[in-house]
Amino acid sequence: MQSLKFLVSLIKRNMIILILTILIIINLIFLYYNNNQQKISSKLKPRYHFYVVAPNSVDPFWREVRLGVEDAAKDYNVVVEFNAPKFNNPQEELKYLDMAVISNVDGIITHVSNGLDFTSLINEAYNRGIPVVTIENDDKKSNRNAFVGTTSFLLGKEAAKLMIKATKGKANIAIIVSNDYELDTVSQNLKINGFLSAIKNYAEMKVVKIYTSKMGILSAEEITETILNDEQNINAIYTTSSVDTLGTAQQIVNQNEVGNITLVGYGDSESILRYIRKGIIYGTVMSDPYKMGYESLKALIDIEENNNVSTFIDTGVKVLTTYTLYEESLQNRKEINKDE
Repeated sequence: MQSLKFLVSLIKRNMIILILTILIIINLIFLYYNNNQQKISSKLKPRYHFYVVAPNSVDPFWREVRLGVEDAAKDYNVVVEFNAPKFNNPQEELKYLDMAVISNVDGIITHVSNGLDFTSLINEAYNRGIPVVTIENDDKKSNRNAFVGTTSFLLGKEAAKLMIKATKGKANIAIIVSNDYELDTVSQNLKINGFLSAIKNYAEMKVVKIYTSKMGILSAEEITETILNDEQNINAIYTTSSVDTLGTAQQIVNQNEVGNITLVGYGDSESILRYIRKGIIYGTVMSDPYKMGYESLKALIDIEENNNVSTFIDTGVKVLTTYTLYEESLQNRKEINKDE
């Protein structure tokens, strides 16, 4: 009888322990699930709402900028609104910037067009506590927090290095700069100054004339035709915009001057890359649009979370020639073979 009572008591005690153990396990599962749900919820909820203003939505350059911004937005779990007129229109660009300020977003990335008062809007954003990062074109007079891009002086300098290499330091050069109203004339002048600074020690390299294009490709073609018919023996051309680079290349082809005229330009559109591969354009220089987009958003994150960022974030210069394109192609093939 005593044994039976002891056995019943033991069973009851074990049952209590078992029930308590089950309750503890259920509680732990609940806590784990709840924690996970909170983590998932915090991941799903965007940390910030940023706003990007670009000069247009069709230029491949700005599409790459957008791609960089959007990839950074995924990495840092933020929402980004990307707004731009279809074609260059500074008035509309300014309107988008105004909308961003009124919306009281967490941060703004903006291109700055020449000739319009972006400064007061950027300062208004600053006064409201909205950090502003300028991209490609800067506004040093404003209270922007940082500029992301490449100095135009350096772009001109790198273009001159290409020209020196292509002509072996002997050339009569024409420069074609764009006078499109949306471009910063200060930036264009800095490109020219950078170019001139790099060739100044080469006695047999001379800039014969600087031309200004006003109507895009057609104008660049007309200017190139004038250059080719000129009697000043110009044998090299430097263009500072992708539109003029394309127009000049096309006219060199039309006039059967491939091999006689060295062309150094700007940009990396598919058409420009095709001209480089065919040897019609010796090479081009440009800012790195993807990196520019990515770094500009990363700069806003640094401002928001560390209240600190460099006022100038240099994204470097991309130099494109037949050699660099070949090297890039070779690297891509290696990556594909490695994945296989």
